[in-house]
Amino acid sequence: MELKTLSFTVPGEPQGKGRGRIVRWGKKAGIKTPEKTVAYEGLVAHSAAQAMEGAAPLEGAVAVTMRITVSVPRSWSKRRREHALAGRVLPTTKPDIDNVEKAIFDGLNGVAWRDDMQVVDVCKQKRYGELPGVAVSIQALEVEAA
Repeated sequence: MELKTLSFTVPGEPQGKGRGRIVRWGKKAGIKTPEKTVAYEGLVAHSAAQAMEGAAPLEGAVAVTMRITVSVPRSWSKRRREHALAGRVLPTTKPDIDNVEKAIFDGLNGVAWRDDMQVVDVCKQKRYGELPGVAVSIQALEVEAA
């Protein structure tokens, strides 16, 4: 079965890709990805795999649309909360939109596509909402690959 589009939601509060830390094992050194990032990328991969229902990864160029929904802070007043949910207050706080994109893309490598180098178009937005998560839509493009 050849997949042309894929849509799914990664539930929970969006996570940005954490920076790898240099660690040493005796005389050897390497980079360790934070556990929180590894867990979130696993959740992304699981969410995508469920939506794919056994289909093969997308081939060629793809376009990605992401809607990142973050929770409204509990400390906000009812009025400010209503403004946030109506889109009159936008989330200019962490996680950074580009770091969320990196975590999502790395979680999709080998699952939804072979590698994130296949992504040629990206549209993303970050908003407040009642249910936090990331809604992802991937479209295979009908173009000749390089």
